[in-house]
Amino acid sequence: MMEWQIKELLCEIGRRVWMKGFVAANEGNFSCRISDDVVIATPTLMSKGFMKPEDMVVIDMSGRKIGGRRQATSEVRIHLEIYRQRPDIRAVVHVHPPFSTAFAVAKRPLPRCVLPEVELFLGEILIVEYATPGTQEVADLVKPFLKDFTAFLLANHGAITIGKDLEEAYFKMEIVEEYCRLLLYTRLLDGYSQISEQDVSELLEIKKRLGIPDRRLKPGADLSCSIPMPGPAAPEPARSEAIPVERSQIESIVREVLKKQGIL
Repeated sequence: MMEWQIKELLCEIGRRVWMKGFVAANEGNFSCRISDDVVIATPTLMSKGFMKPEDMVVIDMSGRKIGGRRQATSEVRIHLEIYRQRPDIRAVVHVHPPFSTAFAVAKRPLPRCVLPEVELFLGEILIVEYATPGTQEVADLVKPFLKDFTAFLLANHGAITIGKDLEEAYFKMEIVEEYCRLLLYTRLLDGYSQISEQDVSELLEIKKRLGIPDRRLKPGADLSCSIPMPGPAAPEPARSEAIPVERSQIESIVREVLKKQGIL
């Protein structure tokens, strides 16, 4: 794909995430690596729904701008770290989808063995500890997990997905957000059920045939659906003297939030 096509596709991805409500105001950033030492990234301080190809920023692997009229986002540090650690990865999408970000803010690890699509196209989704956005610390926290994961929730921040091209990275983000949305819906139906570990093994065999990497394909890997994933544990509930909330009240609140978002 030519450089101008990459820039147009970055704008198209920007329109998609904006229309879907994955970003607000100037939030979000994404990039595409076009050669060993050149990356095209979205600009800072600009709504991702209204970008034009000429707004894109060309940088080298040190983060130095080598083309474009605007400045790249400060969060490009994590993009560059991903490209350095994963030569096979050519695109990064970072946005703040509401359902995924809700799990990130609550630091609630996402369950495994629930949806075949998640097992096939994403695998495990990791929650990474919080660090100030735009700092090298964010990249350093994600770095140890880049070999085995392609989708991350950033605690109290948002979500990141990576792929071999922009479309793949973006579609992974859609899957992450849809998964989190369905998990929240299950709260209205007494929770989710899991598929069996044997079913997961069969899905992993499909991944193997398709050439999709997964750390659970390694010899001796534990396929248990109940083992907690790496990352921060869910916080202990704070003690409170407040009057307990009835289940009906919780369901009413959840439904009201979903209605405001135009989902119900």
